Amino acid sequence: MKLNLDLAVPSRQEWLDAVMNDFDSFLQDHADCERKASAMAMSFVAKYPDRIEILPELIDTGIEELEHFKQVYDLMKARGIPLLHSIKEDLYVKQLIKKCHSGREERFLDRLLIASVVETRGAERFRMVAEAIEDPELQRFYKTLWTSEAKHGHIFVKMALEYFDKDQVYERLAWWVEQEAEAIEGLEIKAALH
Repeated sequence: MKLNLDLAVPSRQEWLDAVMNDFDSFLQDHADCERKASAMAMSFVAKYPDRIEILPELIDTGIEELEHFKQVYDLMKARGIPLLHSIKEDLYVKQLIKKCHSGREERFLDRLLIASVVETRGAERFRMVAEAIEDPELQRFYKTLWTSEAKHGHIFVKMALEYFDKDQVYERLAWWVEQEAEAIEGLEIKAALH
């Protein structure tokens, strides 16, 4: 049973250059992304309380993402970088969610698989940041996050396999990987996670 996935396209060097040239803005966006990731995990708990097999992992993931937010906030505070006044709309995630099925079960599967590809993209990008940054503290931090995000990418596939046929999961996951590639390629390059 394969829980990990490969992205269809790698992130571009231009994205990494934008991040390295405006790391303060990247940290602000990163903080927002961690808050949204925590809220997303908890929204599964709110919308699917009957999925008791995965509730503990969803709660743990929500807490872990909130801890990541606190860690990013602490880094920002130490550097005198304020949180943004409002969380910006994530056009990348919005594009993916627009492609979800509308039926309750189909949408549940789609949302789990979107979470998987988004977390996998986050892992790839955090790895790039960890390898490019010179500050040892930030390097360690992003290496830890890279590992955590990769794990989350696996967790959401595992959750899908709890409720759906393996062939259905992997066929739909392959489709989402292609949709994600299209979305990431169409984004404006800026100092943001997506």
